[in-house]
Order: sequence, then structure tokens, then C-alpha cells
Amino acid sequence: MSEPVPIRLTHLSHGGGCGCKIAPAVLEKILADTPFAKGVLSQFPDLLVGIESGDDAAVWRLNDQQAIVATTDFFMPIVDDPFVFGQIAATNALSDVYAMGGRPLFALALVGMPIDKLPHDTIRQILAGGAAAAKDAGIPIAGGHSIDSQEPIYGLVAIGVVDPAKFKKNNAARPDDVLILGKGLGVGIYLAALKKDALPAAGYAAMVASTTQLNTPGIALSELEGVHAMTDVTGFGLLGHALELARGSSLNAHVAFGRLPVLPGVAALAQAGLVTGASGRNWTSYGASVNLFEGCQDWQQAILTDPQTSGGLLVACAADRVEVVLDIFRRQGCEQAAVIGELTAAEPGVTVTA
Repeated sequence: MSEPVPIRLTHLSHGGGCGCKIAPAVLEKILADTPFAKGVLSQFPDLLVGIESGDDAAVWRLNDQQAIVATTDFFMPIVDDPFVFGQIAATNALSDVYAMGGRPLFALALVGMPIDKLPHDTIRQILAGGAAAAKDAGIPIAGGHSIDSQEPIYGLVAIGVVDPAKFKKNNAARPDDVLILGKGLGVGIYLAALKKDALPAAGYAAMVASTTQLNTPGIALSELEGVHAMTDVTGFGLLGHALELARGSSLNAHVAFGRLPVLPGVAALAQAGLVTGASGRNWTSYGASVNLFEGCQDWQQAILTDPQTSGGLLVACAADRVEVVLDIFRRQGCEQAAVIGELTAAEPGVTVTA
């Protein structure tokens, strides 16, 4: 009697990770006329951050010293190892709390699983991976909700706390601020290679290490004077999230391609055409607001638009704070953190130089 073929999580889903996100232009059209997209902040004065700025999480003031940070994130598998999938999904969800400068308090699990297709032990391993990431963040997963679904889905509702005078929005950058990126780019390219069995073991290890690295520097950065704006780079790619920051701040973001931190081997994979469909959808959504340098190659554009799952923090800070910010990143394990550009008082958009 032959052995049963192991179930591959990625074969049960039509997409994976933050590459599952609805394209920016499509999402903008969907939300355009919804009631909660209009005037919510004016109706609720304690709602300090809502949907208006497209920020990473909602912020609700409790008192002069405390505000609640609330967010949710979930997606379908990007890897076949159930424990690692749970780790990555939970780390990614917690990132939005850190991106606001918040300290996580607890989380709730969001679980959708095809019960007729996945062994119970596989589902347990996904939940165990999520619990391990929460433990690394020093918080419990205190409950949640589960459904029987056609595709595997896992993520968290993450709740944190922040000083209402110190949280960081994505639309408060200032002219001449320096842009710093906390992690290397290329997670989506790695995953495209993984789907084609073309990702070397070293690349897989680098992908897991990056996507399970908590963005804990956000807590210390919220306390640092001179850090003006912060967000995390996820499904819309570096250009998409830099554009949000630039537009929200009424500035132009200048990004130097040659200064970008890129995960090991990503450039070669991109040059071999191992890129995601989401990268192209991202460019279609916002490419008209981006000026690329003359001679920019397709593989370079793919890195710029590559959807990141559990990507790095993107920070806008005063020039005299750069070394302090980089030191915070590196002391907390984000060794690829690097200056990637600056913001100028010009027409809102993104300008990419070589």
C-alpha cells in the first residue's frame, strides 16, 4: 500500500501572503463612497487614526497618556510548513501595531480552514506557529474565531497601546526628512521562486528569517524625537507604501535604487523572471505617480513593486536622527536597515534614481 501524498498548503490557496491584497487602485474604488470613509474622525474625537489616511492601524484615545492601537491582518499560505505559516502570519499582523509605535498587548486568532482537506494536526501546527510569534512579542493569543472555509486562512486581530502624543502616522513626514527601510526587499520574489521549486535552501532560510523578524524597533522609534512618520512595507511594495507616505505628507519621496537593502539572491531571481503577478498589479495601480530613472530594467521595477509579507518599517526622520534610528534597528536584529532616500517639498509622488 502506497504512502499518502503529503498535503501542500500552498496548493489549497489561489494566492498567498500579502500578495493576496486587493490592488491599491481597486481598493480605492471600493472604499470611495462607503459611509465610514467620510468624516469619521470628526464624529468621534477620540478616534485619532481611522481610515482617512490609509494608515496601518486604528488609534483610539483612552486618556491623555494611553491610546488603543487596533488592527487585523490575515492571508492564505505562502509556505507549506504549517508552523512557519502560522509564525509568518502572526508576525505580519503584529507589524501594524509596531508601525504605529505601539506596544502589543494581546491578540485574537482569525482561523478559516478546509476541515475536509486538512488534518487536525496540520491546523494545530498553524495555530502553534502563531502562538510562538505572539510569545516572542511577549503577548498571549487570548481567543479568536474560526470557520470552515474552502481555503486555509490564518491571521490575528492585534491590540496594542501607545502614548497618544507619540504614535507615528504615515502622513506626517517633513521636507528634507531621510527615508530609512528596516528590512531587505524581495519576499514576493522568493515566493515566486518557491512556487516553481527554484528557490535555493539558503533563500528559503533568508525568507523565513525576514518574515518572522518582529518589527519591535517601532516601539523605541515612537519615543525618539525627530522621527516624524512611519509605516510598514507590505502588499503594495516599497513604491506603494512610499507613495502613501509621500502623498499623505504632500511631499515627493526620492528613492535611490542602488541604496535599497535587498535579500540575498533576489536580484538574480528577478532577472530570471521569477516575480509575482501582484507586482504588475501594483505598478498598474500607481505607476503614473512614479518617475523611474532612465534605463530602469524590468527586474529592478519588480523589486520596487514586489509585495512584501511581514516587510520592514519605512521611517521618515530628521537628518540628525539617522544614526540613532539605524542603531535602534540593528540592535534589535534588523541588520539590513539602510538609508534609501529623502523627502522634498515638490509635487507629491515618488522619484526613483539609480
